[in-house]
Amino acid sequence: MKNIIFAVIGIVTLSLFSCQKSMQTADYQVVPLPKEINLNDEKPFILDKNTVVTYSKSQAELVKEAEFLADYFEDILGFRLNVICTEDEIDNSIRLESTQSFSEAYQIIVTEHFIKLSASTSAGIFYGIQTLRKSLPVGGKASKIAFPAGIINDWPRFGYRGMHLDVSRYFFPIDSVKVYIDAMALHNLNRFHIHITDDQGWRIEIKKYPKLTEIGAWRSGTLIGKTMAFDTIRHGGFYTQEELKDLVKYAADRNITIIPEIDLPGHMLAALASYPELGCTGGPYEVWRQWGVSEDVICAGNEEAMQFLEDVLLEVMDIFPSEYIHIGGDEVPRDRWQQCPKCQAKIKELGIKGDDKHSAEDYLQSYVMSRMEQFVESHGRHIIGWDEMLDGELAPNATVMSWRGSTGGYKAAKMHHNVIMTPNDYLYFDYYQSLDTESEPEAGGGYNSVKKVYSLEPIPEGLTEDEEKYILGPQANLWTEYSSEFNVLLYRMLPRIGALAEVQWCNPEQKDYDDFVKREYRLTKLYDLYHWRYAHHIFDIDVKITPNVQDGVLDVTMSKQVDGKIMYSIDNQRFVEYVEPLKIDKNSHLEAYVLYPDGTSGRCFRTDFEFSKASMKPISLKDQPHRNYAYDGARTLIDGLHGGSNYRSGRWIGWYGKNLDATIDLQEVTEIREVKFNLLINMKDWIFNAKSVKVLVSDDGKNFNEIASQDFDLLPADYASSYFPVEIAFEPVNTRFVELIVEPYDCPEGHSGYGYPAWIFVDEIEVY
Repeated sequence: MKNIIFAVIGIVTLSLFSCQKSMQTADYQVVPLPKEINLNDEKPFILDKNTVVTYSKSQAELVKEAEFLADYFEDILGFRLNVICTEDEIDNSIRLESTQSFSEAYQIIVTEHFIKLSASTSAGIFYGIQTLRKSLPVGGKASKIAFPAGIINDWPRFGYRGMHLDVSRYFFPIDSVKVYIDAMALHNLNRFHIHITDDQGWRIEIKKYPKLTEIGAWRSGTLIGKTMAFDTIRHGGFYTQEELKDLVKYAADRNITIIPEIDLPGHMLAALASYPELGCTGGPYEVWRQWGVSEDVICAGNEEAMQFLEDVLLEVMDIFPSEYIHIGGDEVPRDRWQQCPKCQAKIKELGIKGDDKHSAEDYLQSYVMSRMEQFVESHGRHIIGWDEMLDGELAPNATVMSWRGSTGGYKAAKMHHNVIMTPNDYLYFDYYQSLDTESEPEAGGGYNSVKKVYSLEPIPEGLTEDEEKYILGPQANLWTEYSSEFNVLLYRMLPRIGALAEVQWCNPEQKDYDDFVKREYRLTKLYDLYHWRYAHHIFDIDVKITPNVQDGVLDVTMSKQVDGKIMYSIDNQRFVEYVEPLKIDKNSHLEAYVLYPDGTSGRCFRTDFEFSKASMKPISLKDQPHRNYAYDGARTLIDGLHGGSNYRSGRWIGWYGKNLDATIDLQEVTEIREVKFNLLINMKDWIFNAKSVKVLVSDDGKNFNEIASQDFDLLPADYASSYFPVEIAFEPVNTRFVELIVEPYDCPEGHSGYGYPAWIFVDEIEVY
């Protein structure tokens, strides 16, 4: 009898467990966060295999959105909802309905009997579908989902919500670009800026100029990493016009407009290699194998070249129906124009004269941009250009894309020009997103973490309420010099695009970074479902290291954004749980990670602390580092931490055109015999080794004597980007103050920065 009772109890328990497993609850706390979520105490809507998606015959255009909803739900739940066209309101249904409201706004009403999603446009319906999609629990393939009853009202802050992709440096197949668009759609973005031509490759078929893809779409090799050496691997590819028209439709179905960019009059080497007569010198030219800015540009004084640009834009406009056509205008050296008889004749013909603000060649650039604007406008479109358009006379109806920080956007809005905010110091996704650059895919430099992206306020301070209306919205840019593989593109985009989505969609008062991280963590389950590679940094440990000069120690604090325990180890000892800040006062090796509730762990943070006689000692600088690379200032040089390969990691500080002149107070007379430090070398970015180094000492901090010096030859052009260690040894001396002077080189002849000062970057000054 007991066995029967236990068997019954077991069956009941198993049934309850099975029932609990089959029923899961939707969560409307999604990314981006809706404006209003008003829940009530009524019974939830239970979605199951019998639920249907409905729309009215009078709104037959909603069939596309209805099929999207069914597809998305099938991806997550494992079963497909039937789609029905009917006038009747059916129980156990998700009803799509057009109504009158703000164009991208939507409303979701959830009752026990139905879910009603209404909006005035297909875009609004589509964004409502994304909210329902992201509210579903991912994993487990639940047979029933409970949607809490209530009303969701939502609309975006900005009408322009963009993402950019450079396919010129590296070509990506059309199917990969469609996945990129899918990721944008998931995050409610609506503008896809495709950078489709540049020095390194022409990616669009232009039927009037077939050599653009026969020659311009292919390069004979590519720069290897951060060296000045090249491989010999032929790289290239292009999209046919039919492929691009299909891509336009694919994006439009997901309420995304594609904005093509034909970068002109600079960044045109691929075109010049195809048609050398369009350049100032006549060539020969080659599709560029390296990155950077080429002096060879379209000849602004050549009418044939101007006709070429108009012909190209005409075919581009035939493919892309977007309101905007991006025509670049960035990074256009004037060197060739200054020496070109045709360009100088055009300057004379136009009556152009330089002034105290701009050269005649600057105004020649404005002529090219204005002419192209007039041509595009004559076909009912508008142009976008990079903020270099402000360096001269801005074309009357141009929209400015502000990438060199926010200053250009501020200036253009003050001039009542439309602005798209793409500040590189927040929204360049080709920058590193972690300080642990050694564990990251190689990037050109820079550091834009998810948290930094999330912190952006797109509307510059100082604009009036009327001027703020000219800020159309923000866009992130993803350049591909160091992203030859598509999964690396996804990794650079995700999860930063989640932070971007909230900047674009949410009002400032809604934003809460800690809450965002929790919601983004749920969203990564969808990334996993679609096998999209993404970065985990924000879900791992956050370690802050602060020099404590007063106590002579490093204060180490650790935090996390998701559930779990922080575990750490010093010098490879047993891992223990972190409870309070650590104080480090000697050479040590630290490891730490987050242990999640399910027993898995996040990425392990590792760093070495190396103490010398200068560590945590007072330090002063004669000249401050450049404001863009100051970070924690002088204390960065005595914090016991060495930098990685990324000069924007915060562990290096940089000087441009000035000496590093630092004085360290050892606080008591001390015997010293050596000074050591590292220089970072990245010649592509104008960062070179030192020309000379001097060491001086003083007992009173006022009168210094030189005790050692060393001159250095300029490193060869093929020197790999890496550290350059400097060690200055001398006879032992007793002193209290140590002064270090590091003199930089100028950029050498043959380098793109020839004639300008070079940078020096230093991470730590060690005294022994």
